[in-house]
Amino acid sequence: MTTSRQAPHRTAEPTSHRPRIALALAGGGPLGAIYEIGALCALDDCLLGIDFNRCDHYVGVSAGGFIAAGLANDLTPRQLCQAFIEDLPTDQNFDPSWLLKPAWSEWARSARRLPGLFAGAAWAWGAQRKPLLQALERLGAALPTGLLDNSGIHLQLERLFSSEGRSNDFRRLRARLTLVATQLDTGEAAPFGRPGWDHVPISKAIQASAALPGLFPPVEIDGHYYVDGALKKTLHATVALEEGVDLLLCLNPLVPFHTETGAGAAGSRIPALIKGGLPAVMSQTFRSMIHSRLALGFKHYERAYPNTDIVLIEPDQRDPELFFANTFSYRQRREMAEHAYQQTRRSLRERQAELGPQLARHGVRLNTQVLNDPDRRLLRPSEPGAHEKRQGVAARLHATLDQLQNLLGTPTGPVPSTPRTTGR
Repeated sequence: MTTSRQAPHRTAEPTSHRPRIALALAGGGPLGAIYEIGALCALDDCLLGIDFNRCDHYVGVSAGGFIAAGLANDLTPRQLCQAFIEDLPTDQNFDPSWLLKPAWSEWARSARRLPGLFAGAAWAWGAQRKPLLQALERLGAALPTGLLDNSGIHLQLERLFSSEGRSNDFRRLRARLTLVATQLDTGEAAPFGRPGWDHVPISKAIQASAALPGLFPPVEIDGHYYVDGALKKTLHATVALEEGVDLLLCLNPLVPFHTETGAGAAGSRIPALIKGGLPAVMSQTFRSMIHSRLALGFKHYERAYPNTDIVLIEPDQRDPELFFANTFSYRQRREMAEHAYQQTRRSLRERQAELGPQLARHGVRLNTQVLNDPDRRLLRPSEPGAHEKRQGVAARLHATLDQLQNLLGTPTGPVPSTPRTTGR
C-alpha cells in the first residue's frame, strides 16, 4: 500500500530550488529488510528525478539502518539487492552466519553470577523467611540478556564500509545519516549520527539499533547500553523533518493483516488468524501495535510539518504473502523481494493520479513505461541447477534460521484450515 500525506495549502507547481529529499526506513528483521530492498528497487526504477544515493538525509531503524547506511555509502538499491538477496560470489554479500553465533560471553557471564545469586536466594528463603517463589526471582538475573552474538554485524559492516570510496564515519559522509537505537537505562532514543552522537562508528550504531531484546544482547557504547531503536518509535522520521526537508519517503515493512479482504494466491479466502495459534495471534498483535503507533506519528507529522510532503510505502494489508512468510528465513528472500518489487509497482500504478502531482512539485515524476510493463522483473529466474549449487553450507544456514524462527514462535507458513483453503 502506498499512503501519502499532502500539505493542503501547497500548489502543484514545482519548487524553484533544489528540493531537499529524505528517506526513512523502519525495521522488521531480515524479512523487513528484504521487503525494503525490493520496494526500493521498484522506486528506483519507477521514479524519475530522484537518486537514492543522493538524498539529503537517511534515517534508519533496526534492519532499516543497514539499508540506510548502505545507500549513504553509495551502494545502489540494485547493489543492495545483489548483496542481500542474490547468491553472487562477491565480498559484499550478506552472510546470515553473522547472526547465528551463540552469545557465549553472555552465557559465561550468567554462569559466573549464578552461585552468588543462588546463595542470595537461599538466604532470602531460609534466613529472611521470604516465600520460595519470591526468593527464586533473584535467579532471573542469571539469565543471559541475549541468545545470539551480534558483534559480527559490527565487524563485517566495518570491513564493508572501510573499503575505498566508503566510510564508517558519520562525519565523512556526503549526506546526513541518522541511525536510531534505544538507550536501555532511560528508554530514550539515541540518534547516532547527529552532533554529539556522530563519533560512534556507523557499523556499531547499526549493531545497537538492531539489537532486538532477548535475541541479541544490549550493545555497550561509551559505558551505556543500547537496544533496538523500534522500541521507542517505528520510523523516527522527526529527525529529518526537523531539518525542513521538502519530500520525505518512508518505508515500513510490517503491517497487520486484514483477513476479511485477504486472499491466497488462488483467490481463496484466508481463515480467522486464531486458527494459526499463538504465533499468528502474537504476530498480528505486534504488527497492529507498531502500525497504530506509526499512524499516530503521521498525524503528528501532518500537523507539525505542513510544508513537507510525506509518502509512505508499505505492504498491502490485504496481501497474505509477507504476513505468512517466515520472518527469519533467508531461503525465501528471492521470492519475497520479487513480491515486494511487484507489489510496490502495482501500488504506484494504482495511485499515480494522486502521487504524480505531489511528486512533481519536487521534480520527481513517475515512469509510466516501467509502471505498465507486465514483463518487468527485479530478479532473473534461477538457472537450472542453481539451487543445487547453493547447497552445503548455505543450506545449513537456511535450516538454522528456520530453527530460529520456530524457537521464537513466529508464523512460518499458511494458517491451517480446511483442505479447500490455502494460506498463500
